[in-house]
Amino acid sequence: MERFRVVGGARLVGRVRVPGAKNSALKLMAATLLAEGEFRIGNLPRILDVEIMAELLRRMGCEVRLEWEDAASGAAVITVPGEIGHEADYDLVRRFRASISVLGPLLARCGRVRVARPGGDAIGSRGLDMHIDGLTRLGARITTEHGFLVAEARSGGLIGAAVELDFPSVGATENILMAAVLAKGETVIDNAAREPEIVDLCEMLVAMGAKINGAGSSTIEIQGSDRLLPVAYDTVPDRIVAGTFGVAAAMTMGDVRVDHARAEHLRIALDKLVAAGAQVSADPEGFRVVMEGRPRAVDVVTLPYPGFATDLQPQFAALNAVSEGTAMITENIFEARFVFLQELARLGADVRTDGHHAVLRGVPRLSGAPVVSSDVRAGAGLVLAGLVAEGTTLVSEIHHIDRGYAGFEQQLRALGADISRETETH
Repeated sequence: MERFRVVGGARLVGRVRVPGAKNSALKLMAATLLAEGEFRIGNLPRILDVEIMAELLRRMGCEVRLEWEDAASGAAVITVPGEIGHEADYDLVRRFRASISVLGPLLARCGRVRVARPGGDAIGSRGLDMHIDGLTRLGARITTEHGFLVAEARSGGLIGAAVELDFPSVGATENILMAAVLAKGETVIDNAAREPEIVDLCEMLVAMGAKINGAGSSTIEIQGSDRLLPVAYDTVPDRIVAGTFGVAAAMTMGDVRVDHARAEHLRIALDKLVAAGAQVSADPEGFRVVMEGRPRAVDVVTLPYPGFATDLQPQFAALNAVSEGTAMITENIFEARFVFLQELARLGADVRTDGHHAVLRGVPRLSGAPVVSSDVRAGAGLVLAGLVAEGTTLVSEIHHIDRGYAGFEQQLRALGADISRETETH
């Protein structure tokens, strides 16, 4: 096991380049299963989940070559055979939740799929009911056997249908979308997720020959195609990683230029940084955050996109922990995400929770201590807190952080942070 050793006190200054979005890259890789031939998915983040997805595709008969360009990003060359496997084993699926994204494309391509129920971050209930209900509307029969979801299409294949989601679930939208592009007739997804990663997936599918209207809106219309073709496609920049570096600049009273980021995907988060006292300037190539004094506390309410992203809530909680004033955070997406606040309190944060609300009263300085990362974003939030804490903060369970942040410590060190990776001793 490894951990991060973070020595607080440094002011972050410089430039950082954001790789492709984790939450898009894995779905683009899964979408290659829809067509035979050679794909090239560029701007992939160099994270563990990409490695696991590559191995999952290999077990289905694909050839996958990962070409890393640096510590943060690279590309995958994926050759998909005419006949592919249709089973995703538990030993891989249990390691990351995004593995469920092979359900839709395999069902559409093979007519049958057997996928183990996935694992992933311990941040709350994320059931598969909407995935199952949506695919059932397209004509699939889905059962659970020995921990696996087993789905079979009707004898004539999937049939387009009207699907209304109870909640704008990103994963359910993606699975239904990927199944629908090869279904017969028209599928309409109402209350669809609107995240930039959904738009990214739609744009790749359209490049493959799919007929899709309404990407980025709450209603997506798909006209089924008989056949799709392989493409070369670059992943959209990671808005959560970009936002994390923006918050880091504000917390450390720094000056950081975030390159290869799309400010329009972070409008609310960047507005919150302005409200906290930062100077934020944006252009088509990225944005810059400059903070010249102690931040002011800002309230946060998480909502589905285009609302404030739940994946940036821990980072803003860390910001509020050292800000001037008091702020309330309301978490509407994942009920267990406040587990992170218990670790933040170990560093000296003044925090109280009540259900899905948390109140943070800013303190002038945190104090370094050993803490444990419980998920990808909680880990990032603890690292940011360590950057402004007196003394040394030891962040354990950093395999969570590695799942979402490529070359995190190298990028922070390049900005002036005192952070290193070391083997835990017990």
